[in-house]
Amino acid sequence: MALKWIHENIASFGGDPDNVTIFGESAGAASVTLIPLIEGSHKYFHRVIAQSGSPVFTRTPEEAIACTDELMGILGCKTVADLQKVDVDKFIEASSILGLRVWAERDGKLITKEPYEAYAKGMAKDIEFLQGCNKDELGFFIIGMGLKGFNLWAADRKAKKMAQLTDEEKALVESFCKNRGEDYVYTGDERANSAGLFDQIVFIAPLFRLLENQTRAGGKTYAYFFTPETSTPYVRCGHSVELSTVFNNPEVAEEFGRPFDETFSKTLRKMWVQFAKTGNPSLTADISPDGKAKEWPVYDLENRKWMVFDEFDIHSEKESERKILDWDRTYFLTKYYCI
Repeated sequence: MALKWIHENIASFGGDPDNVTIFGESAGAASVTLIPLIEGSHKYFHRVIAQSGSPVFTRTPEEAIACTDELMGILGCKTVADLQKVDVDKFIEASSILGLRVWAERDGKLITKEPYEAYAKGMAKDIEFLQGCNKDELGFFIIGMGLKGFNLWAADRKAKKMAQLTDEEKALVESFCKNRGEDYVYTGDERANSAGLFDQIVFIAPLFRLLENQTRAGGKTYAYFFTPETSTPYVRCGHSVELSTVFNNPEVAEEFGRPFDETFSKTLRKMWVQFAKTGNPSLTADISPDGKAKEWPVYDLENRKWMVFDEFDIHSEKESERKILDWDRTYFLTKYYCI
């Protein structure tokens, strides 16, 4: 309804109803990647920016029931009447144990039952995308839960995830964890177990599946990888740290230790705006904050190029050069509920 109102009224404010971009981060990114799959939505917007989120932040009716059953079990409830007697603070505390698992339901009415397949079939091929993720997404959740709390959460979720897999799939995941076990080691014996795995499951692999399917259907998308680290050890380049740059709120960045370089930040914002204005985030030298042209290639299935937002070296790069995704050992996990 908000997009409909904008479409009908934005011209009165000097806006163009035929050139609207929607964007969001995290659950917001999930939202803006689902809206293009809703019938009749395309007349209200033309571009999407999705930061660290995708259609993987949804669940089937069966998965929703499983989450409800788990919550009921934690609370010792068997009926809705039991649930209504639970103190609200106790309910909130119990709900938080479910972590990142309360998402929109793929009901087959408003939200298609197979969002990725809908993209592969071209349901959003006329919408232009800019999307990406951060280098250390799980860092944000490690500091939010505390290292001990995170490890308890990760162990529980990994065990439940592994229970869904075939023996062959389990072997692939265990192989990945063994090879990537040093990803989140801090000082001494401090280790965030399985953080690298959940980076892949929740953010990286789902992003690639969307990139691949949208591109394969003939849609145009630009991909990015955000890499600057904060000065907070556990956060690193965690989930949401790019928001202070995108919205030009350096004082918010200080919560994570420091704001990022000013020219870098201006350049990123200029590219976001350029994409919204033209559908191409590339910058010519005359409008680039550092006076240097920035050519952002469209993602394609042969080269798979990203724009890498290193703080002092914004550049395009093939995914194969940095090996962001483990194609063999984690990409298949996108067919499962992410958490």
